Amino acid sequence: MGLLFVEVLPRHGDGGPAAAVLKCRRCRVDAASADAIISRDFRGRFGRAYLFDHVVNISLGPNEDRYLMTGLHTVKDIYCSCCQQILGWRYEKAYEETEKYKEGKFILEKARMWKEAR
Repeated sequence: MGLLFVEVLPRHGDGGPAAAVLKCRRCRVDAASADAIISRDFRGRFGRAYLFDHVVNISLGPNEDRYLMTGLHTVKDIYCSCCQQILGWRYEKAYEETEKYKEGKFILEKARMWKEAR
């Protein structure tokens, strides 16, 4: 087992007020900036979920085809790199043309996150 590299998100955005950070609920490692949420209109296995372009401190599972509310997608589960808690998934492929915008983006489930206001 090697040394674990953990990325810490910046405490301040562009000189303005500090941005809130979403962290793994289990081990409190940074996952994403609340300012980076693209959409809050998603549902996960455990309720509300958020769509992001970029998240940190995660590892990816294998490709898996899933029927979600919007149709068939190929996704990879994402896990906390520290405690291996499942946090959500990444869209690898969308089969519906109207869903292609999700490809390469991440879903973080609100129930698996802890929000730290900085």
